[in-house]
Amino acid sequence: MVRDRSWASRLFDGLNYSTLFIIALATILPFIHVVAGSFTTVAELAQKQFVLIPTVWSLDAYRYIFSTNTVFKSLLVSTGVTLAGTLFSMLLTSLMAYGLSRKDLDGRNIIMFMVLFTMLFSGGMIPTFLVVKEMGLIDSYAALIVPTAISAFNLIIMRNFFQNLPDGLEESAKIDGCGDWGILFRIVIPLSMPAIATISLFYAVTYWNTYFQAILYLNDANKWPVQVILRQIVILASGLAADTSGMEDFVRPPEQTVKMAVIVVATLPILLVYPFLQKHFAKGALLGSIKG
Repeated sequence: MVRDRSWASRLFDGLNYSTLFIIALATILPFIHVVAGSFTTVAELAQKQFVLIPTVWSLDAYRYIFSTNTVFKSLLVSTGVTLAGTLFSMLLTSLMAYGLSRKDLDGRNIIMFMVLFTMLFSGGMIPTFLVVKEMGLIDSYAALIVPTAISAFNLIIMRNFFQNLPDGLEESAKIDGCGDWGILFRIVIPLSMPAIATISLFYAVTYWNTYFQAILYLNDANKWPVQVILRQIVILASGLAADTSGMEDFVRPPEQTVKMAVIVVATLPILLVYPFLQKHFAKGALLGSIKG
């Protein structure tokens, strides 16, 4: 028989639920305000300041953003960089993580120390720029992918996940005549889909949000990703000086509504991808962080 819960226990649960509800509300309301504000008229936004449901719906901010094909081209650039960069990074990260997870690899502790060292120290912006320049990557999409192809943090998560797999799987595969490549692509990778989905999302978000590297390495405005173009739109909407290359057809719109529409355009693609990976996300990040 289950005993009736005490009033103190019920009070404690009530306080917990109330606190979590308030935190959730504080998290979601600003996002709803941004989405609603992007569809709000300038007069209503100036009058109410905080809008959750527009009285009059307006698409002026989005008409301004998509008034030329500049944004569409930048979206294609960001999509291409995100897809190619994620695949390239996952390939390199998986190969290196699998090698470092092998206990029979000579010098793996030294290599891991070098990987961890890069998490604390880096060459800096100017040395990195000089390396990219000497590699001939300036003004190419490869400059947005190659310098950040492997993340030390993501590599460690993948390595730890591979280490958690039972050793008997590899031994059985070797008995059946499977080599290292076969073990990796036929056994390890299929069993590691939660970790792969998690790390892929990390890389995809990084490449989609590429901004500073594009400013540094891309001189051609036609190659700019969407984050750079949206920044230029916000600057133009604010009436400030900006590099208007390829954006002469834009007409200045209301500043605040455009800023909100820019946030929606820049965030929506990742939000659409996340639900498909969400079921793997928590499991992959947790399992990849158990062992050191």
